[in-house]
Amino acid sequence: MTFTEGKIIQIHPDDNVAIVVEAGGLEEGQALGDRLVATKRVPQGHKVALADIGVDEPIVRYGEVIGHAVVAIARGEHVDEARVRLPQAPVLGDLPLATRPVPHVEPLEGYTFEGFRNPDGSVGTKNVLGITTSVQCVAGTVDYVVARIKRELLPRYPNVDDVVGLNHTYGCGVAINAPAAIVPIRTLKNIALNPNFGNEVMVIGLGCEKLQPSTLVDDRPVKVYENTEAADPDANVLSLQDESFRGFGEMVEGIMTMAERHLERLNRRRRETCPASELRVGMQCGGSDAFSGVTANPAVGFATDLIVRAGGSVMFSEVTEVRDAIHLLTPRAIDKDVGQALIEQMAWYDDYLSQGQADRSANPSPGNKKGGLSNVVEKALGSVIKSGTSPIVDVIGPGERLRRKGLTFAATPASDFICGTLQLAAGMNLQVFTTGRGTPYGLSMVPVLKVSTNSTLGQRWHDIIDLDAGRIATGDASIEEVGWELFHLILDVASGRKQAAADRLGLHNDLVLFNPAPVT
Repeated sequence: MTFTEGKIIQIHPDDNVAIVVEAGGLEEGQALGDRLVATKRVPQGHKVALADIGVDEPIVRYGEVIGHAVVAIARGEHVDEARVRLPQAPVLGDLPLATRPVPHVEPLEGYTFEGFRNPDGSVGTKNVLGITTSVQCVAGTVDYVVARIKRELLPRYPNVDDVVGLNHTYGCGVAINAPAAIVPIRTLKNIALNPNFGNEVMVIGLGCEKLQPSTLVDDRPVKVYENTEAADPDANVLSLQDESFRGFGEMVEGIMTMAERHLERLNRRRRETCPASELRVGMQCGGSDAFSGVTANPAVGFATDLIVRAGGSVMFSEVTEVRDAIHLLTPRAIDKDVGQALIEQMAWYDDYLSQGQADRSANPSPGNKKGGLSNVVEKALGSVIKSGTSPIVDVIGPGERLRRKGLTFAATPASDFICGTLQLAAGMNLQVFTTGRGTPYGLSMVPVLKVSTNSTLGQRWHDIIDLDAGRIATGDASIEEVGWELFHLILDVASGRKQAAADRLGLHNDLVLFNPAPVT
């Protein structure tokens, strides 16, 4: 990475474009040493040509072709999205599989956090009562009851951090037996197994829905709440249409009674010292800009490698923001089976987009483009850096659970909310979220640490951003320094010693299921 007078950054020696660092951008006529003069104003984060680029010639950033010039571009000109033609995506049948030797790295030992250990061996970073639903029809009731539980019951159980309603829009009016319906169904089942819930998730159903409540706990004993004095204290399922309920009030009291028994058990949990190998961290980006692949994402990648060296689990996701950099990932697969699984997930999503008469050009968003990202290729090259340099040990489909420690690709759409929901189902106990444009995104079930890619955002959103990686672009900190800082912050937040800004402010998004199956 080369800085020129602190005003532009060239990532790779072969790059023929650089991005502008200065908050005010480059002004027309502004000279940068003897290298070039800006022919027009170039906004912060946008690309300036370092050399003349002819029509159809490649535009190179990160040492990779991000597109071809639509018109001739002179040295010093602004290279905006209209001047960049999207190249073809890597051909999936031609990719090298597991060709990079697994690098030898020293294990990172001695790092711990204070977590809630579960009977299955998993460790939570929060102690939360989750109340999930089998159908959207009961979401209003769950919201009503959660508010009452927080107001009337939660103060009596100081060791329980929160009560959350796991509402969603699935459960009925859907083709529940269609092959693709497995995605939302297993997502809901696996969310209930997230380590932050301590195996105490309650299920509230209506009674007539296609997705019966028992389906969501079919790997555990199903104990249905009965509206009697002898109600089972271990009940975990309640249906509002149960004929024993007389009116809404009795339904609510039934849920409150069931909740109190779960709260009593959760309140017995205590934090204990756990090795960093019990971390399950999801890495995600949203509201990305051209700095994402220069500052925050490389620092996250460095922290990813530290967690893997400590024996922990990290997942990266977002298929459409991986697809155009897949040729950089398949060589890192631990074996050919994992490499082939990466290809299969890319191919599945290609087909999914095609069926919807869409393609990868639907990404990036207008905000991404305003932040300097011309197309999905440039975005993908900056996005995959979150995965660091560790070998990829596994690939899981949407809604599946983590199976191995190390670095896993968890296939998800790029949507912030769907990706977060699927990483939650995979079993993450903490998430790191990088942003350049800014987003108040958060999840109530797990801590979400937000890392800004540029200091302009970090300073403007000082009370929402947890860590400013923009210091890398200004030369005030290195990727390694910010990566270590993030690693220590992860341990502190996982231990409850520090609180993520989103939790402190109560900024929490709804869950959004990925449902590629038909709706009836």
